[in-house]
This record gives sequence, structure tokens and C-alpha cells, in this order.
Amino acid sequence: MALTFTSDAPQKRYVYPVDFMGMPVLLVRTEGEFRVYHNVCSHRGMTLVKEAGPAKRVIRCPYHSWSYDLDGDLVSTPHIGGIGSNDVEGFDRRLHGLKEIRSAIWMGVIFINLDGAADEFDSHTESLQSRWEDYAGRGSLNHLVAPGEDQRIDLALNCNWKLPIENYCEAYHLPWIHPGLNSYSPLSAHESFSLDEKTSGQISHQYTLTDIAGLKLPLFSGWQQDMQSHAEYFSFYPNLLLGIQADHAFAIVLMPKAPDRTEERLQLMYVNHEASSDTYRPCREKIIKAWREVFIEDIDAVEGMQKGRESSGFDGGTFSPVMDTSTHHFHRWVAKRYLSALADVKY
Repeated sequence: MALTFTSDAPQKRYVYPVDFMGMPVLLVRTEGEFRVYHNVCSHRGMTLVKEAGPAKRVIRCPYHSWSYDLDGDLVSTPHIGGIGSNDVEGFDRRLHGLKEIRSAIWMGVIFINLDGAADEFDSHTESLQSRWEDYAGRGSLNHLVAPGEDQRIDLALNCNWKLPIENYCEAYHLPWIHPGLNSYSPLSAHESFSLDEKTSGQISHQYTLTDIAGLKLPLFSGWQQDMQSHAEYFSFYPNLLLGIQADHAFAIVLMPKAPDRTEERLQLMYVNHEASSDTYRPCREKIIKAWREVFIEDIDAVEGMQKGRESSGFDGGTFSPVMDTSTHHFHRWVAKRYLSALADVKY
């Protein structure tokens, strides 16, 4: 499941707490890597870090001052054996460090697996990475650059997290919800597409490259001239929305906050550091403005569907066999997991 962005820890030796569906989680950037821990002290379960920022030498619990280094090792237990005694017989600090959560990074997004039982991460991304690297160039997705806060969008949605996934999967709503977008990337230029069990969405054959007074963003190295108007927008289940065009990509993490509340966080990314320089700032500003308009327009749609689910007259809906295939693909994925979970319930 997607947790957050690597850009949330913008420098080495940085800590970033995340409320993961009510569970306190901590992203730690050390000198050389990103790691994710349960954000609780091993002593009494106190939350360790409440605010993001540069890390000190140790992560200190505010309750009894037990302290951990950035590798998660418990390094200090003041007065554990009584006043002035920081050790006690039979207690091994090596067994009581921070509890690490299995994690992986892809396209600037940090993913976590809480139970540690998932298949190797590459097996989940293999189909999509292979497809997109055929367009963008081998290894290009691992070198995307997120320029900064001005290329972020954060939205609060009064709806269940599944509704933005449904909405993103299809282009059927473009003429009525996104008239501006539909004017240059019309419904007729889109098609539904399902890649594998956990990936579905839409393809546009009429994306327009950003142009500001003749200034155009650098393109992915492998993107062919005859494919420059091609763009793809896929939901990567359960909670990540991804988009790729010849001159930029983006990721949207959907974080459930309640059955009817979701936090939506978008990060735009560009093909290299040159594209992220001041030279191309006008192009980036045009792109973020366009996407902000699109995703704000979606709010009424997803919140309207949430309200509609309070009606006894709604029985689950009716799908178009042509226009809703990607959304129905997601519904089947969710239903399969509900059935699997129910099979494990002991009555």
C-alpha cells in the first residue's frame, strides 16, 4: 500500500511522521536510505515523533527519554535500573529497538507491507514498469525528479477512498465534469484499459505537450516522436493513482481517514534535474495549474457519489459494458478481497 512520497523527507537525516489510518508510522531518512518504523516507543507505546523535520542524533521518547538512533536501535534507557542506573540485568537493548515496517520505493512513492507477507515488491510493479519504460526509456522511472512544494496538491475529500479510484479509472465523465480538459483531450480520444489484476485506467491519444512561448519541457529519453500525444492514467490498487506523459509524470496517494473522509496528495515529477530547473518553471506552473483544476473538479463527483450511497434507492449501480470496464475491474478486485477476508472470519 502506498504510504507517502520520498520528497516528504527532502534531506538526509530527516524524520516524517504519518498517520496511517489511525496508526502512527514514521518515515526516517538516514544518510543512505529511507526506512519506515512504527512510531512508538518500545517502553510504554508513547508516540515518538509528532512533527516532521531534520533529525537530531537520536529519536528521543518525550515520556521517559528512551532514545533510538536513526537505524532504529535502542541506545539509551535512562534510570531503567533505578536513579542513575541506565542498565538493568536481564534487559537487552538489542531486542527492543524500533519495529521496522517492510517498505519499498518506486516512482518517488514509499510503499509498506504491514504483515511482511506480501510477494517481492518488484512482482507487483513489473507489468506497469515494463510497459512505461517501453515509452520512457529503461530505468527512467527510477530517476524522476520532484522539484518541490510548488508541484504538490493536497485535497481533503468527504468520501470513501474507493470512490476516487473508481472515478480515476474512467474518462466517461470528462464532457460534464471536465469541460476544459475535454476541449483539448476529448472523451473520443480516450479508451479504457486493464493491465493486470491490480491495474486499470484510461489511455489518452490526444495529450498536448506544454508550451510556454516556445519553451517546452525535456522529454523522456525513450519517448518516440509519433507517441508524444500518448498519455496513460492508471489506478494502481489499492490506493495509488499514476499518470505519465512524454514530459512529466505524477503520483497521487489516497489516504483513508474515515469511511467518508480521504486525504488526496499529488506529487508532480519531471524527467530529470534540467526539467526541474528555474528555466522551466513557467512550464511547470502551467502543468500544476491545469492538474489542480482537473482534480478540484472531481471533488463534487466523488462527494456526490458518497452522498448517494446514503440513499436506499441506490442498489450498487449499473455499469456501461463499454465505458465502465476499468472501474468494474476495480470493483471485482475489491469484491475478491472482501470474500477472502470473510472466509477467514471465525463465527
